[in-house]
Amino acid sequence: MNPYAHSVPHEDPAFWEPLSAHLKAVANAAGNHAQAFDAEILARSAGLLHDLGKAKPGFQAYLRGERGSEPHSGEGARFAAENLGPWGRLVAYCIAGHHAGLANGIVPSERGKPATPLDVRLKQAERLDLPAGITLPELAGAPAPLAGLPNDDTANFRLHFFTRMLFSALVDADFLETEAFYDRVEGRARERGWPGTLDNLAEALDAHLAGFGPPAGAVNQLRAEILAHVRAQAAEPPGLFRLTVPTGGGKTLTSLAFALDHARRHGLSRVIYVIPYTSIVEQTAAVFREALKDDDAVLEHHSSFDWEELDDPCEGERLKLAAQNWDRPVIVTTAVQFFESLYANRPSKCRKLHRLAQSVIVLDEAQTLPLKLLRPCLAAVKELARGYGSTVVFCTATQPALLRGRDGDGFPAPEGLAPEEARELAPDPPRLYAAFRRVRVRDAGAIDDATLAERLRAQEQVLAIVNSTEHARALFGRLREADGARHLSTRMTAEHRRAVLADIRRRLAKGVPVRVVSTSLIEAGVDVDFPQVWRELAGIDSIAQAAGRCNREGWREEAKTFVFRTTEDFRPPADIEQFARIAAEVMVEHDDLLAPQAVRAYFRRLFWDRGADQLDAAEVGSHHGILRALSESGALNFPFADIAAAFRMIEGGVPLIITGGDWGLAPEEEARLCHVPHAGAIARALQRCQVQIPPRRRQELIAVGAAEIWRESDFGEQFVFLRNEGLYDADTGLSFENPWDLGGMQF
Repeated sequence: MNPYAHSVPHEDPAFWEPLSAHLKAVANAAGNHAQAFDAEILARSAGLLHDLGKAKPGFQAYLRGERGSEPHSGEGARFAAENLGPWGRLVAYCIAGHHAGLANGIVPSERGKPATPLDVRLKQAERLDLPAGITLPELAGAPAPLAGLPNDDTANFRLHFFTRMLFSALVDADFLETEAFYDRVEGRARERGWPGTLDNLAEALDAHLAGFGPPAGAVNQLRAEILAHVRAQAAEPPGLFRLTVPTGGGKTLTSLAFALDHARRHGLSRVIYVIPYTSIVEQTAAVFREALKDDDAVLEHHSSFDWEELDDPCEGERLKLAAQNWDRPVIVTTAVQFFESLYANRPSKCRKLHRLAQSVIVLDEAQTLPLKLLRPCLAAVKELARGYGSTVVFCTATQPALLRGRDGDGFPAPEGLAPEEARELAPDPPRLYAAFRRVRVRDAGAIDDATLAERLRAQEQVLAIVNSTEHARALFGRLREADGARHLSTRMTAEHRRAVLADIRRRLAKGVPVRVVSTSLIEAGVDVDFPQVWRELAGIDSIAQAAGRCNREGWREEAKTFVFRTTEDFRPPADIEQFARIAAEVMVEHDDLLAPQAVRAYFRRLFWDRGADQLDAAEVGSHHGILRALSESGALNFPFADIAAAFRMIEGGVPLIITGGDWGLAPEEEARLCHVPHAGAIARALQRCQVQIPPRRRQELIAVGAAEIWRESDFGEQFVFLRNEGLYDADTGLSFENPWDLGGMQF
């Protein structure tokens, strides 16, 4: 009796999918995915073996509804380990983890999932023969894993990275082919792919840029010069680049233009734009859609929901989610989503990794990478450029953030970018700094909120940026009644922030009063132009971004950015506190805080004076540092589960869905979503009205009845709705500090 891979409830087995058909389909798709990094043969082999365990009588009985679920991934992994020679163990990792995730090699994981290591899984699995009709490709053409690798710590890193990419090709193929089968049997239309070409997008972008007309004024002429100079280098071979353009120099569209030109010239597949902040992803994606005249070409993706919890381990029922696999030509995502995916081990987070091969990756504001993970982040993107045909552009306004040895200084920098490694795209960055210098940064000293509020009231148009959401709310409280007072923070929904920003821009354009209190979210890429800015002491890169919101177009003769130290009791996050301390030291030594010499001094102290241990400080099992854990893990015994648990760009937030009011989910929309079966479609619909908060805070709200878990039987704790509408303020967003003390509110 021929075994099956998938069943259809209440249907004759004639409608089920034969195992051999599924294995061949996944093998073909995985091979196609892996062509970009020359691993087609291995990916095809992994596809042909990944569901070998489904041939067991126990699994076939499960498909017939005669017994419970039966594990089935270990058998193919064991076959690979015993029959695929030197490549077998790498393929075994991928097959054993194609549902549960990549496991550690030999040591059980105490924090990560799956806890059981690969070696144990292989011993527990049965030995099975290949099903009838399945023949593995000849592996003679595949080089041995260690052939050509350097005899140093990078060998293990490269092999572990290759395994991740191979895993991505396999799990994405499995997701897509399983989805395709159920789409066919249930009569659903396939909604995959994009019909256009990069040539179409480039033509649209050229038309958009031409629509600006001849550049008027010195600033616009300089932006045009930068654009032309950068695009002229698109023929340069793929690899590592720097784009050092001061704030206001037009680097967003310039970097997009270079990326499209470069991709077309070298046959690369897509452009991936990586941004530090979720709030700016929304804005940048909107800019790209307008410029490219194709909404479907731009995929906006950030980690608003814990997608990996939606992996469906149950065979025989329709997948609840087809997680994003980045099958669009332009991806706009966050640094958190991008780098945590590179070091993840869950199938849903890893399935997009193969899309990074032969792509152009633009890292916007690259200097914002977290210090404790800086070395692994740089190691990953350098490996994409070295071994996977990708181009990486480090796009910043404050180089030399990630450089070492610049200008002959010669200070040591582990895993930094030497000047010769990354080619500069911008024309003469020191000259650009001088030309775009449109504002003076002044030290305002220590100041309390009452005095600061009075100084803000004294200005018709002014922006104040502070280091915490609590401080922003408190300072705004002193200004709430002032004409044009506005507040911005991540405690507001995306739709709310967009509306406030639009109102701020209208007021600035009309010359009417607008006094804004914001957190740092306004700094990165938000196109606003104030005559005066007040910035609480922070890192020099943050101060530079704040200054970029002042006299942005260079039309004002007198514009100032004041840096102040608050005397109020609002302690910022530990990293910001440290950045501020180093900036204060540099401020004493340099009159111009944003001059290249001051920036170099700041980043030298911040990054390179720390040493390697502090730039790779995640605890991975018994090892200090991800790169050390890989170099000391022994031959092909990678701690995938431990690395995934340790690699966290920021402490994880969870989404809270705001309901009611002007900025929450409307009752009629909630009623409609009650009947939507797929979590992915629901998540996309809810993105506009959610706020990220600490998990502990969300549990407190649930405990007192201020929030409730929505459709828990379908999706677990994935979706939590705020039911106490009094906790969301129309001016400042969510306040959850004291949900018990809102007198008269019924939870």
